[in-house]
Amino acid sequence: MRIGPHALPNPVILAPMAGVTDRPFRRLCRELGAGLVVSEMVTSDTRLWQSAKSSRRLDHSGEPGPISVQIAGADPLMMAEAARANVDLGAQIIDINMGCPAKKVCKRAAGSALLSEPELVARILESVVAAVPVPVTLKIRTGPTRDNRNAVMIARIAEQSGIQALAIHGRTRADRFNGEAEFETIGEVARSVEIPVIANGDIDSPQKAQRILQSTGAGGIMIGRAAQGNPWIFQDTVHYLEHGRLAPAPSVEEVRARVLAHLSDLHDFYGTYSGVRIARKHLGWYTQNLPGGEHFRRGFNNLEKATDQRRAIEQFFQQISAISDRLRIGCYGGVSARNKDGALAA
Repeated sequence: MRIGPHALPNPVILAPMAGVTDRPFRRLCRELGAGLVVSEMVTSDTRLWQSAKSSRRLDHSGEPGPISVQIAGADPLMMAEAARANVDLGAQIIDINMGCPAKKVCKRAAGSALLSEPELVARILESVVAAVPVPVTLKIRTGPTRDNRNAVMIARIAEQSGIQALAIHGRTRADRFNGEAEFETIGEVARSVEIPVIANGDIDSPQKAQRILQSTGAGGIMIGRAAQGNPWIFQDTVHYLEHGRLAPAPSVEEVRARVLAHLSDLHDFYGTYSGVRIARKHLGWYTQNLPGGEHFRRGFNNLEKATDQRRAIEQFFQQISAISDRLRIGCYGGVSARNKDGALAA
């Protein structure tokens, strides 16, 4: 799969998620096989970039390319300026958010609210594409409402405006994250345009990723919430797409080492005070399907020191290793952990 001059190693992409796809998590997902990772959404109002939150979202130091940065806004000129500024900071792909259903975004007529205004969509896309020398991509939903699924029309506008890849979440703006994603509309879009189409929404296993690629004709898939606590879903999915079967589960030692490395990266990136608190949600995701996970979380969420968090993780995985040699966090492999004799872990 290609996005402009960038040949991706595989078509499995990490979706941008506010509060999740920070630099430590992006780096981890890329190491575990993601063909492309997209940054957290950045406002197009560059006057707000001085905040600590925006400064971190704009920090891509040490990341391998291509670096994809998502911007959000509703003013064509501000969006163009934000795109130029991000390219100056190292962005190699600019992604435009027209898929977020959050009220605080939509009330400013940005995100998925823009799908109700095709003419404004065209002006924004044309303005951004003309402003930067790098590929511009677009993230949308299937439409404003189920009665107005206009993704095919928006996709054609995007293609005519110079957008070089299009990701579609299989819900409308009105759906938010309720119900199940549908992929029929994504298939219609893939048949209607020549640019790469990337399917997104409820893709929570390698098996489902393969089914969606085959049924829609999409060129790639984008994984979001299913990667929270399971960044191994990328290497599992790439292996499944290539070989038609799951790879062996990673060893408990490998999982432990990855989790500890992620913890250290969070502490370094955010500083100890904030890093300790942000680590709590990630460890909650990592352990939600593991034996003893609930008991671990109750204790971990009360820890205030980085060293105590590290010690607690070491002890937790030591307990896991006593019952299991290998550990698949994603439930798509059947179970999270097996005893060393092959029986299910309690």
